[in-house]
Amino acid sequence: MPRIFDNIDLSLLPILRETLKISYRADFCVGYFNLRGWRRIDDLIEQYVGSENACCRLLIGMQSLPSDEVHAAFSLSNGDGRIDNSSIVRFKKRMAAEFRQQLTIGAPTNQDEAGLRRLSHQLKTQKLIIKLFLRHSLHAKLYLVHRHDPNTPTVGFLGSSNLTLPGLAKQGELNVDILDHDACNKLQKWFSDRWQDYGCVDISQELAEIIDQSWARQELVSPYYIYLKIAYHLSHEAIAGLSEFRIPREFNNLFDFQKAAVQLAARHVTRRGGVLVGDVVGLGKTLVGTALAKILQEDCFLETLIICPKNLVSMWQEYVNNYRLLAEVMPISQVQNKLPKLRRYRVVLIDESHNLRNREGKRYRAITEYIATNESKCILLSATPYNKSYLDLSAQLRLFVPEDQDLGLRPEALINELGGSSIGELEFIRKHQCSVRSLAAFEKSEHPDDWRELMKRYMVRRTRSFIKDNYAHTDETGRKYLEFADGRRSYFPQRLPRSLKFPLQGSNTDFYSRLYSELVVEVINQLNLPRYGLGNYVIAKPKLPPTDTEQRFLNSLFRGGRRLMGFSRTNLFKRLESSGVAFIQSIERHILRNFIYLYALENGLDIPIGTQEAELLDTSNNDEDADSVAAALFDTETEEDDSDLTPQPPSLLEKGENSKPLSLQERGLERGFPDEDEKASKTEKLFRQRAESIYQEYTTRYQRRFKWLRSTLFDIKKLKRDLLEDAKALINILQQCGEWNPQKDEKLAALIKLLTKTHPQDKVLIFTQFADTVRYLEDNLQSSHITNVAGVTGQSKDPTIMTGRFSPVSNGKREQISSSDELRILIATDVLSEGHNLQDCAIIVNWDLPWAIIRLIQRAGRVDRIGQNADKILCYSFLPAEGVERIINLRGRLRKRLQENAEVVGTDEAFFEDDDARVILDLYNEKSGVLDGEEDTEVDLTSEAFQIWKKATDNNPGLKKTIEEMQNVVYSTRAHTPQPVQPEGVLLYMKTTEGNDSLIYVDRDGNSVTQSQLAVLRVAACEESTPAIPRDKQHHELVNKGAELIAEDEKNAGGQLGRPSGARFRSYERLKSYVQEMKGTLFVSEELLKAIDEIYRYPLRQSAIDSLNRQLRSGINNQQLAELVVALQMDDRLCIVTEELEKREPQIICSLGLFSNS
Repeated sequence: MPRIFDNIDLSLLPILRETLKISYRADFCVGYFNLRGWRRIDDLIEQYVGSENACCRLLIGMQSLPSDEVHAAFSLSNGDGRIDNSSIVRFKKRMAAEFRQQLTIGAPTNQDEAGLRRLSHQLKTQKLIIKLFLRHSLHAKLYLVHRHDPNTPTVGFLGSSNLTLPGLAKQGELNVDILDHDACNKLQKWFSDRWQDYGCVDISQELAEIIDQSWARQELVSPYYIYLKIAYHLSHEAIAGLSEFRIPREFNNLFDFQKAAVQLAARHVTRRGGVLVGDVVGLGKTLVGTALAKILQEDCFLETLIICPKNLVSMWQEYVNNYRLLAEVMPISQVQNKLPKLRRYRVVLIDESHNLRNREGKRYRAITEYIATNESKCILLSATPYNKSYLDLSAQLRLFVPEDQDLGLRPEALINELGGSSIGELEFIRKHQCSVRSLAAFEKSEHPDDWRELMKRYMVRRTRSFIKDNYAHTDETGRKYLEFADGRRSYFPQRLPRSLKFPLQGSNTDFYSRLYSELVVEVINQLNLPRYGLGNYVIAKPKLPPTDTEQRFLNSLFRGGRRLMGFSRTNLFKRLESSGVAFIQSIERHILRNFIYLYALENGLDIPIGTQEAELLDTSNNDEDADSVAAALFDTETEEDDSDLTPQPPSLLEKGENSKPLSLQERGLERGFPDEDEKASKTEKLFRQRAESIYQEYTTRYQRRFKWLRSTLFDIKKLKRDLLEDAKALINILQQCGEWNPQKDEKLAALIKLLTKTHPQDKVLIFTQFADTVRYLEDNLQSSHITNVAGVTGQSKDPTIMTGRFSPVSNGKREQISSSDELRILIATDVLSEGHNLQDCAIIVNWDLPWAIIRLIQRAGRVDRIGQNADKILCYSFLPAEGVERIINLRGRLRKRLQENAEVVGTDEAFFEDDDARVILDLYNEKSGVLDGEEDTEVDLTSEAFQIWKKATDNNPGLKKTIEEMQNVVYSTRAHTPQPVQPEGVLLYMKTTEGNDSLIYVDRDGNSVTQSQLAVLRVAACEESTPAIPRDKQHHELVNKGAELIAEDEKNAGGQLGRPSGARFRSYERLKSYVQEMKGTLFVSEELLKAIDEIYRYPLRQSAIDSLNRQLRSGINNQQLAELVVALQMDDRLCIVTEELEKREPQIICSLGLFSNS
């Protein structure tokens, strides 16, 4: 009687091995062959001599899907059953690909590697010969073992087991042994007929080659190849963009780095709906944005809406005309009024998008609603996409990425900080009440790695140093340059800081000394600033309750108070540093506006409320004084070019918009008053008279320019007291300072000397923060007989005209600008530090120092751009000759005051950083490199990886084929000197089931060192000459550890539990707690654990949601809930478990061992 092998009572594998021990050859026929499973019997095959009659012959049948078999059985066009050569070649290739794919599944082990190498050796020595039977499907499983035994020369096993571990040793199989001589002879003939069939082809050598090209190869792989393989896979988006998108002909003159940016950005836009092009200043983002819009126009037939700062409208219109874009250009100041009625544009390009950091602003809401309503793709351009907070980035992404959209990844570093895997995710959802794979989730993370991974999907950013290192040529003197299409060279100049020192004498007759006196600093620090903190004066229960409109205004006062007060106080200090004239004008305006409020309060009149938007007071967006008419008397977020429809109010001081400070006589401070109090009294009286006159005009001609609130809504007594107290304190400053005299301005004299003696012929660009200072300098330089001077501010109608006159070559206007019209000196506020080409000039002067140091770097970037011919950029900064301690102390005292008052000024104010003093000292000492700060900012990971790949393959084109054909799971090892932050271990690169890149660095103990992609890429970096060393015996074990860590995170990341109020989250939470409570009891069954895991990993069926919600509302206890979900799961009524989700598995790409070569 034959024995039955069911792998339960009797297992096939041990008996097969015993039978093979005394055999000299064998014939196997199987439907599936697991290459790694061969090691279960390979030691017994090793004894064979080799060749056709002394080997193991393995016949593998082609398997068909049930659907294919039905199709073949009932097909109306059945052939004659013969197979031709082309079909044989095709099937052979398909099977080879399947065997190759086998070796990329799962993780490697030492045993599998050794077994595969033995398999390759046996194939080469013909101890094992493998053929494919291709004539038709072959399901038979037959094992014939030929032995030197006269009683049983052949032993057969017939049944269901394939040559795999499950087939030979696990349940679900059924086989019998065949010992009868006649039966064995018939089975042998059956096997031989198929072995010799025309449709049976030998693939032994192909399989040996597959193994020798896989991770199990004998020869060592170069560590450099692994480094390049990591870079190749990380740069997939860029490589795909190159092949998917063609640069339009009009843009063939772009540099290679610009073309790469366009193609990568196009990939992001088309796949994810938007991109942020964040190249640093001077690398041609405008051209990149234009080319990107042109690609979308030509490839996808989309038109573009370009939204930009008002001063860049004409520049963008030129680009639209020159490159024949189907586009409309709109200044950002008009968006909230025009967008709701605008026709559909499928692409929205936003220049200087970092100005849209405030999600509460009206402009921001208008743009977001337009993009969402019209399903527009979004192109964002910004050299400073983030400043001090990652929220700057998320605010820009939110323009086109909905808050709750599933991003396909989560902030892993934050999740790990909260407890890791499922615990961390649950803690996150409980704490933040939002989906863990949403933009809102990333906003909770302060971890750079989380943001790198997110921005890799949406941002293209390169720095000057990156371009110099990867795209630039080097001339005979060692200088780096880019080459234009016509052969011209654009060099990368060196930025040289230079200090212009002016004296701050201690005498009271010296104006600067009085400006920086203890009195002035103390008065500003002690100001109440009631107009900016009106919310603090609102009465809780006024006699006549506010109307709905008034209540909305009051709510805005409460929201903005602290921030506005911080901006106002900071603004006064900034103007103090900028120039005496700007500071005095600001003081005078502040006093007058206080008296306008006092007039309204004392007469029971309505109060005119200016803007409560903090952007108004932010000097990064606005160069006018916060208390000047041009800025503060209407809401800049609703500003329109409608001056003809709504008249502008007159100057607060009735001397025209560009007024100079009042004279002593106009202030009531003319000399001859014997008494200081009498002087102050006369000054106050004069201001009160002007306030009354201006208030009357506001209530008539200019009423639409204000929001009006009844004075009875406020604590009149307290508000009057604080307004008057501030006004008198500021009048005291005016008395202290006296009248401003440009003739005694040492700082101005130093500037004139620079322009007439040091650089009498050179173009010079002068930057200041304030329009008042621009006007002051322009007037006084012209009165000093310096010609070809002009000023540009935020109020200039078309700054592009001025930039064309100042820098005609770089703006393509050389033929249009005559020498008499050309400007030599341009004075500008920071409105020109964005978006303009000024590289005909190589000298800039910082008249004042911005409090956000990044603005100094941006100013330098206006002239340090592609096309700059100078080898050095001179960056002059005005600083006190006696040293910078007074400036540093002044800023420090303000910082202390703002913190005491909890007054927040926003992310622009980098002076809160501890290194502010160091930067000022470096400028004073002319330290090189202080203005190269942008070089320290990061390049987007995709661009960095792509450049590694491109540089390597450009130098050695053969590497492209080598790396692309290298099979996954491949590994190498290089010598490594352990360090505390870089211990011995393994770098592992995997693709998760979601298709995300995951890199991990594990140490010898299997602990994660880092999962930062950038960190792993940089640790992997090595030269082509770096030698490989033999694999450490722990290598594969550590790869498994790393894979388990990534797979566990990915498995847990698959769970979208939804909001805490949902049935899925609540059920999961309660059941997890129940399992913890009942651990070790009979109540915690395998079925329950499986159901809980299913709830976590897969979405609930609607019927299950309804049932669970109903029971949860009725107060079901945890045991009953457990019974319910188990019942639902067993009936397949709990979750939607799709086959695709079940089959998904992470894929190991490669690994690199880092071990000491001992």
